[in-house]
Amino acid sequence: MSRSHIRLELAEQETILRKEVNALSQSKSLSINVGESSLSDLIDAFTAHKLNAHPLFHRLMKLDAANCQLDLGLYGLCADCEAEIDLRRLQADPTEQRCSTCAEQYKHEHGVELRLNH
Repeated sequence: MSRSHIRLELAEQETILRKEVNALSQSKSLSINVGESSLSDLIDAFTAHKLNAHPLFHRLMKLDAANCQLDLGLYGLCADCEAEIDLRRLQADPTEQRCSTCAEQYKHEHGVELRLNH
């Protein structure tokens, strides 16, 4: 995948996420300015409204991390072991942060947390 293709994929995900955050903000009468906020501002707003357990919060975090990794030239490297993440994993989820081995280990170690958040 080329860098421009990755940016396009991440931008598409951001557009979808912003619509979902806007819908959540309206349904809960939250004062989140979705259109003019950066991803980090949206993450801060979720934290301020105590929504860090919400699935959208985790998707925002992954998207922000993927954008940062791309900017730093680290996109596609596992956040835990720094091995290359399999291309199929990245194609399935461009915000993937871990190789399959580390993802399994993370899931095993944080399984209870993950079940409680969904």
